[in-house]
Amino acid sequence: MAEPGRGELREVDLPPRGPGEVLVRTLHSGVSRGTEGLVFRGGVPPDQHERMRAPFQEGSFDGPLKYGYLNVGLVEEGPDRLVGRVVFCLYPHQTRYVVPAESVTPVPEGVPPGRAVLAGTVETAVNALWDAAPLLGDRISVVGAGQVGCGVAVLAARIPGTRVELVDVDPARAAIAERIGADFASPAEASGERDLVVHTSGTGAGLSRSLELLADEATVLELSWYGDRTVEVGLGGDFHSRRLSVRSSQVGAVAPARRGRRSHADRLALALDLLADPVFDALIGREVRFEELPQEMSRIASGALAVRVDYGEDPR
Repeated sequence: MAEPGRGELREVDLPPRGPGEVLVRTLHSGVSRGTEGLVFRGGVPPDQHERMRAPFQEGSFDGPLKYGYLNVGLVEEGPDRLVGRVVFCLYPHQTRYVVPAESVTPVPEGVPPGRAVLAGTVETAVNALWDAAPLLGDRISVVGAGQVGCGVAVLAARIPGTRVELVDVDPARAAIAERIGADFASPAEASGERDLVVHTSGTGAGLSRSLELLADEATVLELSWYGDRTVEVGLGGDFHSRRLSVRSSQVGAVAPARRGRRSHADRLALALDLLADPVFDALIGREVRFEELPQEMSRIASGALAVRVDYGEDPR
């Protein structure tokens, strides 16, 4: 991002690879529509600049800025155990880069590199379900059929006995719901009396509707991040008498229920293992070439499903 709302490609000189470092050639990267969309339009509040830094970010949120954290590449140089391996790294959109070897995670052989860019999305969904702790047979709604919402729905639908309903204003999302094993409904037609509602739409209307769908004493798990926007939601009526709850979940920290027993690395490794399931291909909505990214970023930031950026020949 050269400045909020405008992207460009720039050449950089790679530092020489040192001991314990790897040189990675990028195969694919992913655009996180929610977070990167906010970053691209300059919507990160100043008091959140430090908290929202990506691991290998360069520059400031006011621009210029190199940002991103969904990168899959091939190790060309480094320790013998990693050379020739496809790896995932929390690195921005760049053709080649040098990082410490411990910053990359090998992608399992059964996971295509092009699907592995969803590791961050699936990791967010894993953390959300660790936070929400759904039970066998639960009635679960996911309000917002973007990449994170669909990722949550994929995993929740695989809990025995659950009935998962994906709720979105776009009727075209019904086809995606069918592919991932969930029911579909518009907000007006969504089922009520839900044991859990996961909200990912990023709108106040979606959050309000999520509360309306709950059974008594149930919880809305809020995954949307609104950046510098203020969201209004009605907490009058029967909110208190029905003892409803809104709880936040964010991937930056491992969910408290697992924090003492799982590290960030454990959670990422689990997400990559789960991506062996081809059902996750339904979450990739668009593919663009790296050289097209600056011109496409405005459209990408206003989309819904995951966007994969392709850099060249895929070795698998």
